Amino acid sequence: MPTSIQFAPSRFRSAILGFLGCALAAGSLSAPAAADPLLDETVEFTGTVLFLQTKVPGLVIGAVRNGATSIHGYGERIDGGKEPDGDTVLRIGSITKAFTGQVLASLAADGTVSLTQRLGSLAPDLGAGKDPNTSKIRLIDIATQSAGLPREVPRKPGPVGDPFSTITRKAFAGWLDQNELLYPPGTGILYSNFAFDLLAIGLSEAAKTPYPEILAKHITGPLGMTDTVFELSDDQRKRLMEGHGFDGKALRDVPTGDVIVGSGGLYSTPKDLLRWMQWHLDRLSEEDAEVRMLDHAAYLVRDNLNPVSGMDESGHMDAMSLGWVVMMPDGDRPLILQKAGGLQGTFSYIAFAPTRGVAAFVAINQFDFGAAMLMAEVVNEMITSLARAKLFRMPHFLAAFAQ
Repeated sequence: MPTSIQFAPSRFRSAILGFLGCALAAGSLSAPAAADPLLDETVEFTGTVLFLQTKVPGLVIGAVRNGATSIHGYGERIDGGKEPDGDTVLRIGSITKAFTGQVLASLAADGTVSLTQRLGSLAPDLGAGKDPNTSKIRLIDIATQSAGLPREVPRKPGPVGDPFSTITRKAFAGWLDQNELLYPPGTGILYSNFAFDLLAIGLSEAAKTPYPEILAKHITGPLGMTDTVFELSDDQRKRLMEGHGFDGKALRDVPTGDVIVGSGGLYSTPKDLLRWMQWHLDRLSEEDAEVRMLDHAAYLVRDNLNPVSGMDESGHMDAMSLGWVVMMPDGDRPLILQKAGGLQGTFSYIAFAPTRGVAAFVAINQFDFGAAMLMAEVVNEMITSLARAKLFRMPHFLAAFAQ
């Protein structure tokens, strides 16, 4: 959809109501035939309204339901370019953490590690420090954001073209050596990038293999996710979605190096991510059943944890699985596992309802916290609508336009 489309409030309301009428009468739609026409209509409509409301340069949204997929793009992938599509490459930021959690599940399933294994047994330089509790940090504590670690290790920024170069294993060890944990492991939840990079280091040490190779062996390779990588090829770079800062100016893409691989270094595409979601939704399959079970289990429930911080921006966190935020059923909303990400001017969000066969992904290419929180809310409601079998339910964020 071109970025120049605008509606006056009255015309905007009429357009929405008109489209809702079509969506509610899905059986009579004249759109081209699809494997799941209602899925396609719902995704396209939701993306259209979200794009118009957020006014971001570009947006791409996709969903899968019972094996059928739908992807729609709006605006511009790069300034002056075409709209993003299923093959658009983008930074997925902290959604990387959910991949790291699945790698942990894979290595636990094959006996390489155990969930309750201490990080220090794998990486001695990261398993001791000023705080005696540092030696007690387990892999499960890291994967559930309950290790007592800060969001980031304080550091000086690197050069403009390589700002993350000062994030190093040595810097991690130095912080642990000089600082106490923020709380005893397992007693609270605090969002931490630092933690997931430690987890990737530990898993790499356990497998005696560079972390990107472990990811390729256990996830992206078997699933054919050829565009989910830490470093881009020339072809992939040509398909990259350009991010924008809070001021609306384009941001250059920068490397994240070989340390930020557990917390946020991955690139991917909507097609790859929905293929990954299909694996997660195949919950009754015997293939990879152990990995899927370990990955989705709710290990740490919110009850009586203190502190809890940085976990509710994309929906209320009720429990944590391995990197996934767990939202328990609430009213007609089903059980949802979700993760958000943000890096270099791109915000993204992915979520799935494992018992309903529905998953969705959305990304915008501008840093805008209001838009990011709205898109997560909208996707959660779209999943709820799609999970309700046949009928399209008007999302709450559209209700005002119908009054």
